[in-house]
Amino acid sequence: MLVMFSTRVVQNSSVLQSIFRRISLSNGDLRVANLPTTSLIISSKILDQDKSCAWNKRRRSGSFGSTAVINTDVLRNMSTEASSSKQDAKTNRLILEKSPYLLQHATNPVDWYPWGPEAFDKAKAENKLIFLSVGYSTCHWCHVMEKESFENASVAEIMNKYFVNIKVDREERPDVDKLYMSFIQATVGGGGWPMSVFLTPDREPLAGGTYFPPEDRFGQPGFKSVLKSIAEQWRSKQTAILNSGKYSLEVLKKISEKEQKECKGIDVPGEDAWKKCLLQLSRSYESDFGGFNTAPKFPQPANFNFLFHMYSRNKKTEQGAHCLEMCLYTLKKMAYGGIHDHVNKGFARYSVDNRWHVPHFEKMLYDQAQLAVSYCDAYVLTKDEFYADVVRDILTYVSRDLSHELGGFYGAEDADSYPYEGAPHKQEGAFASGIIAYHYNVKKEGNVKPSQDPHKELKDKNVLVCFGSYESTASKFGISVEALKEILEKSHNLLYEERQKRPKPHVDTKIVTAWNGLMISGFARAGFVLKDQSYINRAILAASFIKKFLYNDEDKSLLRCCYKGEEGQVVQTPTPILGFLDDYAFLIRGLLDLYEASLDADWLQWAELLQEQQDKKFWDPKGAGYFTSPEGDPSILVRGKEGLQEDD
Repeated sequence: MLVMFSTRVVQNSSVLQSIFRRISLSNGDLRVANLPTTSLIISSKILDQDKSCAWNKRRRSGSFGSTAVINTDVLRNMSTEASSSKQDAKTNRLILEKSPYLLQHATNPVDWYPWGPEAFDKAKAENKLIFLSVGYSTCHWCHVMEKESFENASVAEIMNKYFVNIKVDREERPDVDKLYMSFIQATVGGGGWPMSVFLTPDREPLAGGTYFPPEDRFGQPGFKSVLKSIAEQWRSKQTAILNSGKYSLEVLKKISEKEQKECKGIDVPGEDAWKKCLLQLSRSYESDFGGFNTAPKFPQPANFNFLFHMYSRNKKTEQGAHCLEMCLYTLKKMAYGGIHDHVNKGFARYSVDNRWHVPHFEKMLYDQAQLAVSYCDAYVLTKDEFYADVVRDILTYVSRDLSHELGGFYGAEDADSYPYEGAPHKQEGAFASGIIAYHYNVKKEGNVKPSQDPHKELKDKNVLVCFGSYESTASKFGISVEALKEILEKSHNLLYEERQKRPKPHVDTKIVTAWNGLMISGFARAGFVLKDQSYINRAILAASFIKKFLYNDEDKSLLRCCYKGEEGQVVQTPTPILGFLDDYAFLIRGLLDLYEASLDADWLQWAELLQEQQDKKFWDPKGAGYFTSPEGDPSILVRGKEGLQEDD
């Protein structure tokens, strides 16, 4: 998800300026009349460079009539409008789903379908293009596009009249997300969420982008203009559009086949590979505040894994020392930064600035899991309690705010929440503002620059950030570091209690196997390193949860996810989503870490069994490597792999 609105507009500008301009009857290209505010991208040359809302009843977890009416406040705890009184609203098919993200859209006037045969058959029967919208429940810009377009009756009318509209939770269906994101990245040059893609009735990609504003603005076409133009071109240039869709799909298939063929005969990467990786990280390292990129700045824990390993094999060399320094300095700057929630604990997904100051406030389970391991590694190598304290901070947050009572871990906490009870709109970071003293750079006029706050949601507010250190603050006030920490802890507790009076952010209570595997690693490693049995016990509880609710003992296979029901119980869809490669890989890693921490051989045996299943279900015996999705899903037109791309 990109940070700035202007970035989104620029991205989609390239989409819109080429898409309909390239609709012609020759060579499968598409061309449209040159409209001042509308154009669409059809990807031939770019890829070459290398009034019916009626719906059938569908049984899910209950029986619903053709027009279900429910209470809006119960259904949509992430509604973009707050209301003190409960309102009744008509719902679409998404009311039958379990995904929190899909349920957020169940009261939209858009006639949404989930990904599946019902939508595909409708598109073919009615000869309509498919509009595919992919996102996730804690995505800020997904909320923005919903509020601006999908809750807008005039936009919904156009969508329902001319398109079959499909909504996908990318965390439920990473295979769908990966396939069409590959197309967006190949044609636009970048990607993000919400992802917006137009498909033929056979699901072949035609055009797309990320966020679109609802109306024409700043010389850029709005979503309504795009919808109308695409609908008109489908009416008048259908053959050309179909040809372009088939061409796009064939190119994606050829790229995939080419990558797989190039894997044949390749040796296991050797010394040159890790040397190249180390050189790239060293060149991209930002020495002022740490990290390996400019704004927006992501934690990227995989980099720490690699660099800590490089240090371990070259401890006495200058190169090894540099690897260690890059890790430790970055981890400290992050822990002192605003990306770290000093009051509620845990880490936000990324920082919008270069100094780890202003976060994008959503918190993802997979970030907490991987950062817990990184800070464990830092503690093992330094024995500095600073890093151990951060580990405890992360695990406290996850145990308190992202845990199901039976042991599973929830996926994420939203960036947006109401600033106070009865507020008309949510604000990003509303739950995370506070006032504290000198240590956190608090200013009367606020410490967030306007350039870091495009929606003015943090105007005159402070994001707690320390640009110094415990030592520098203690020295300024003539107290010990220990005394300072006690003062800060008391302040944090007071602020935490005050925060609990505000509406809390939405939590995506979907329980994803892969991310739970990562979190099992985090707790197991922490328990072993910090000699804390309670952390190991928490990992055991989570692993037991996965085995009970997300593992089929009959065919020894994993499921992708389960859900928290209305009464807190664990629920599943009638047709569960099968596990993907990352579900197997990350859970296996978690079980291995749990075995090392507990010495219980049962976890090792289950890991070995799952590894056999992973090889059976995902390994490509012809081209080598693992496919990311299981075989046999006819809705996935190209079965892809991770990490296959040509060198620059």
